[in-house]
Amino acid sequence: MHRLNYFPVALAFLFLCACQDYDFKVNEKIVYAPIPLFRDFSTPDPGLTSCLEQAINDGAITAAQQLTSIDCSFAGIESVEGLATFNGLIALRLSSNQVRNLVEINKLAALEVLYLDDNQVIDPVPLYALRALRYLNLSGNQALQCPKEGNLEQLETLVLPKHCN
Repeated sequence: MHRLNYFPVALAFLFLCACQDYDFKVNEKIVYAPIPLFRDFSTPDPGLTSCLEQAINDGAITAAQQLTSIDCSFAGIESVEGLATFNGLIALRLSSNQVRNLVEINKLAALEVLYLDDNQVIDPVPLYALRALRYLNLSGNQALQCPKEGNLEQLETLVLPKHCN
C-alpha cells in the first residue's frame, strides 16, 4: 500500500530527470531553465572545433574550466589555436594529428598529461613553461628538435622519438 503512495513522486522525479534540458513553465512563466552548454569559444581548425563540441556535449560542460580532459586523437587537427580558452585542462590527448605549433598549449598551466605523439611537432620549447606537466609523449615526431637536458625536469615520464634517445 505504501508503494502506491510513492508512485506519483517517483513518476514526477523520472519525468524531471528525463527533461532536464527543457524549460519548465507554469502559467507561461518559466520556473526552471537549464544552464546552457558552453559555446563561447572559437577555433579556426574544424577538427578541433568538432572535438571540443563533442566533449562539451558529452560532459554537459557549462563553463570552460569544467573541461578537464579531452581526447582529440585522429581528428585531423592542424592548429590548436583557441584551445587556451579551456584553462582547466589537466589531460590532453592530440595523438595522430598534424599539430606543429605548440604556443597555444603553453597557456594551459594546469596541464599534467599531454599526448602529442605522431604529429608534426618541431619545437618543444613552448612546453618548458608547463610546470604542472608530469607526462609528455612526443614520440613519432620525426623532425622534433630534441629537448635539452634539464628543460623538462619536472616530468615523471617523457617519451621521445627514437632519434632523441
